[in-house]
Amino acid sequence: MRSSAERTAGRAWAALAALLAAASVLTWWAPASWLDWQPGRAASEPWRAWTGAFVHWSGQHLGANLLGTAVVAALGFSARVPLRLVLAWAVAWPLTQWGLLLQPALAHYGGLSGVLHAGVTVAGLWLLVAKRGPRRAIGAALLGGMLIKLLLEQPWGPALRYDNDLDIATAPLAHATGAAAGWACAAVAMAWGRQEGIKG
Repeated sequence: MRSSAERTAGRAWAALAALLAAASVLTWWAPASWLDWQPGRAASEPWRAWTGAFVHWSGQHLGANLLGTAVVAALGFSARVPLRLVLAWAVAWPLTQWGLLLQPALAHYGGLSGVLHAGVTVAGLWLLVAKRGPRRAIGAALLGGMLIKLLLEQPWGPALRYDNDLDIATAPLAHATGAAAGWACAAVAMAWGRQEGIKG
C-alpha cells in the first residue's frame, strides 16, 4: 500500500508529465520559431530551454512523444519515486536543452524526447539505488538499455540523423543530454535525501 507521501509524489510526477503533454498539444499551432531551442538565442531568450520541448515538427513526431510521455508517467508512478526525484526531473528539463550548446551545428531543436530520456533515467536510477530485488533489476535493465541505445545513436556524430521510421530528422545529442541531465539531477536529489536522513 502506498503511503501519503508516495501518493503525493506519484501525483506530482504524473502532473509534470501531463504538463509536458498538454503544453505540446496546446502549442502545436504556434509558430515553431517563437518557441524552439535556438543556441544563438540561448542567452537573450533563455525561456526557450523550457518551451523548446513543446515544439514538434510533424504529427507523427508529436504523437510518438505523447505516447512516450504516457509511458514515462506510468514508469515514474509505478517506481514510487519520491517528491525530490520529481523535482530532479523538472530541473533536468531545461538542462537537457542547455546541453545542446555542445553541438553548435544544431541551429534549431524541438521535441520532448530529450526530456523523456531524462525522466526514464531519473526513475531508473531511483530503482537501481533505492530499491531491492526485482525493482533493482528493472532499474539496472532500464539504465543498461538506455546506455546501449545512446551508444548506438552516436550522439557525438552529425547534429541530425535521418530515420526511415520517422518523417523528421532526429537530434541524437538531445537524448544524451537528457539522460545526462536526468542522471546528474537524480544523483544530487538522492544524495541530498541521504544527507537529510529522508527515508525512501
